[in-house]
Amino acid sequence: MTIGENELIATREYDVPRELVFRAWTTPDLLAKWWGPRGFTCTFHECDMRPGGTWKFTMHGPDGVDYPNHCAFVEFVPLERVVIDHLNIHEFRVTGIFEDIEGGTRVTFRQQFKLKEDFEHARPICIEANEQLLDRLGQVLAELT
Repeated sequence: MTIGENELIATREYDVPRELVFRAWTTPDLLAKWWGPRGFTCTFHECDMRPGGTWKFTMHGPDGVDYPNHCAFVEFVPLERVVIDHLNIHEFRVTGIFEDIEGGTRVTFRQQFKLKEDFEHARPICIEANEQLLDRLGQVLAELT
């Protein structure tokens, strides 16, 4: 995990082609399986996967607490990146970048917060949560191969 100016950056390498990683990020049923930290589940209420499309979902914590989320899809560049703006509570942009590496794909997960105070509040939680999210993505990718 790298910490930049209001930004957390995590990278992970998976032994699968970019096509599979991009599919996991852009197929609602697959995205619901891995989005969020360990122990969380998601219920999608709206998932309009196109630039400008709305994504509303509830993350259900392992402690029974529900976390409503409202996002907008900003950009889809096939096999290269997905950009999502998180619009409620702490505002931030998530950018998933996909690069070919020998034998697989490197995923860079960038989380850029709009406000420094939101970043400082969320950073201790998000550092581990983002790593767990990438672990869960790896589990879904393994199931797809």
